[in-house]
Amino acid sequence: METKKMKIGWVGTGMMGGSMCGHILDAGYPVSVFTRTKARAFDLVQKGAQWKESPREVAESSDVVFSIVSYPSDVEDALLSSHGVLAGLGEGGIVVDMTTSSPNLAVRIYDEAKKKGCFALDAPVSGGDVGAKNATLAIMAGGDRDVFDRVFPLFEIMGKAITYMGKAGSGQHTKMVNQIHIATTMIGTVECLLYAYKAGLDMSEVIRAIGSGSAGSWSINNYGPRIVKRNFEPGFFIEHFIKDMGIALDEAKRMNLSLPGLSLAQEFYIAAKAQGLGKKGTQALYLVFEKLNGILGHGS
Repeated sequence: METKKMKIGWVGTGMMGGSMCGHILDAGYPVSVFTRTKARAFDLVQKGAQWKESPREVAESSDVVFSIVSYPSDVEDALLSSHGVLAGLGEGGIVVDMTTSSPNLAVRIYDEAKKKGCFALDAPVSGGDVGAKNATLAIMAGGDRDVFDRVFPLFEIMGKAITYMGKAGSGQHTKMVNQIHIATTMIGTVECLLYAYKAGLDMSEVIRAIGSGSAGSWSINNYGPRIVKRNFEPGFFIEHFIKDMGIALDEAKRMNLSLPGLSLAQEFYIAAKAQGLGKKGTQALYLVFEKLNGILGHGS
């Protein structure tokens, strides 16, 4: 099957999925789309995507179906239910789940696809809303290597760092590694900026000074400026991050692995959700640490 002739399906057009699907459309592929809130697909339909009434209908008219939804339960519903992708995907079709989800669920999807004569990749992404908009996402994939190679030209439309990680579930395991690192890095980001504020330093200049040195990280360079501007709108929802950390901790428990740093980070994020910040971006952890230190919200 020539890549350019592939008919593409897309399920889930939220904060990241909408941009990712848009890049596929812009590259000239025919796209069928479904998302639970139809209005979120309006711009894509205006650009030429064909609206479908269910993931199953999307799959019935597609060679490759991408999904990026919210929770593992949403993945199960979108892919494995009677109205899901695998119920409509033809023999030889490929489903690529880009949701951050459970490695065990990824293996189950792979197995169910095989039973139908289809193929599945788990290919979660990292890079947030900015990476999705700019087509610079990191994509980490698990499944059969030859299937990855077939889908690779499509991945290139959405991302820059695209890595085959191994058998089914390996993409999700790699995303857990990513989330474990981000969780504790974000604590360092908010703590160092609070210190800068209390020391009377220009926080923007602090980011400029340390961001290119050994303390530089994606979080300080990308979320730091948002914190300074008190922009806590989501590039990635806190409530979704809590879900990811929970998956990682469950997997760690299964492997008899102690990750106290991740456990502590999750507690802070649960506190953030309890304070009504679940729909804010992960950088809103800063507000929790402000409150912890009795600091009233300060300007930039």
